Amino acid sequence: MRKDDQDTSDRGGEDDRKSDGGDNRQGGDTSKRSDKKDAGSGDKDDDKDGDKDDDKGDDKEKPKSRWPLVVLGIVVVLIVIGGVFYWYTNRDLESTDDAYTEGNAVSITPKVSGYVVERRVDDNSPVHAGELLLRLDPRDYVTARDQARANLDLARAQLASAQVQLQITRVQAPADLQQAQAQLQQSHANQINAQREYRRQHNVDPRATTQTSVDQASAQFLSSSASVNASDAQVRIAGLVPQNVKAAEDTVKQRAAQVAQAEANLAQAELNLSYTQIRAPQDGLVTQRNVDVGTYAQAGQQVFYLVTPNVWVVANFKETQLARMRPGQAVTIRVDAYPKLKLNAHIESIQQGSGARFTAFPAENATGNFVKIVRRVPVKMTIDGGLDPRVGLPLGISVEPTVKLK
Repeated sequence: MRKDDQDTSDRGGEDDRKSDGGDNRQGGDTSKRSDKKDAGSGDKDDDKDGDKDDDKGDDKEKPKSRWPLVVLGIVVVLIVIGGVFYWYTNRDLESTDDAYTEGNAVSITPKVSGYVVERRVDDNSPVHAGELLLRLDPRDYVTARDQARANLDLARAQLASAQVQLQITRVQAPADLQQAQAQLQQSHANQINAQREYRRQHNVDPRATTQTSVDQASAQFLSSSASVNASDAQVRIAGLVPQNVKAAEDTVKQRAAQVAQAEANLAQAELNLSYTQIRAPQDGLVTQRNVDVGTYAQAGQQVFYLVTPNVWVVANFKETQLARMRPGQAVTIRVDAYPKLKLNAHIESIQQGSGARFTAFPAENATGNFVKIVRRVPVKMTIDGGLDPRVGLPLGISVEPTVKLK
C-alpha cells in the first residue's frame, strides 16, 4: 500500500472515530440525561417507598409508652386511698334523707259562733301570747250575760228570804207547839165543864129543867170534845219542830244552790262573752288563714293555724342503722332549702315502734305470704344551735341529718 492511501485511510479512520465519538458523546449525553431523569424519578419513588418502609420499620422497632399504665395505676391507688379514707371518716356516721322538720301547729278555733267584726292579723303575721287576733260580734253574748246577772240577783234575794224564814221557823215552831198545847189544855177544861153540865142536865128532875137546857148541855159537850180533838191535832202538828226547822234549812240550801247555779250561768255568760275575742295562746306565726271580716265563724271551726317557734327534726332511720344510735348523740343537720345552713342538734328520743306499727291498718304478717321489708323508726332530734331566729324553719321541709355515733 502506498503511503498516501495509508494516510488517507488513517485520516478517514480518525474522522470516523471523531464522528463516532461525537455521536457517541451526544448519544451518551442524551442517554445520560434520560438516565438521570429516570434515575431522579426512580430515586424519588424509592425515597417515598423507603420513607414508608422506614416508618413502618420505626413503628415496629419503637417501644410502647408506659405512661398510660402509670397514670392508671396512680388513679387506682388514689381511688383505693380515697375509699379507705371515706370509710375511716364515715364509719361512725349514720345519715338519712328521709327526715323533715316538725313543730307545734296550734289550730285556732272559736268556742262560740258569731260574725267576725274585726281581724288584726294576716297570713304569716308574727304574734305574741295574749295578743288579740279576731273579735266576734258580742251583742248576743252581752244580752245573755245581763240575763244571767238578773237571774243571779233574783236567786240571791230568794236565798236571803229563805234565811230569814229559817230564823223565824226556829223561833215560831216551838212557840206554835206551846200555843197548841195550851189550847189543848183549855179544850180539856171546856170539855170537863161541858161534861159536868151535860150530866147535871140529864140527872136532874125533868120538871126542874127545860129541854132546851138539856140540848144546850149536850151540844156543848160534843163541841168541847171536838175542840179537844182539834187541839190535840194542832199539838201533834206543832210538835214537828225539828222537821219544820230542817225544812227551812233545806230551803235555804236550795236557794243557795240556785244562787250558785245563777253565778255559774253568769260566769259562763261572761266567759262566752270573752270568747268573742280570740287571742293567741302563745308566740308564733299565723298560717292558713281562712276567715275575714264579715265571715260567720262557727264554734269549733278552724280559722287559722299558729305555728310556734319551737322546731325539731324527725328522721326516719332504717332499723339496720339503729344498732349504735342512742339519745344524746350529736347530730349535724343540713337543710335542703338553705344549702349553706348547718345546724347542730342532738338525739332527744327514739320512738318505740316503727311507723308501720302506728298506721291505720298495720300489716298482718301472720297471714298470707310474707316479704321482709326494712322498717323505718322515727328519731326525734332537738336543734341546739345554728338557727337564725329571724329566718326560722318552715315545718315539713326536707333535711339531711348525720348522727355521730359514739
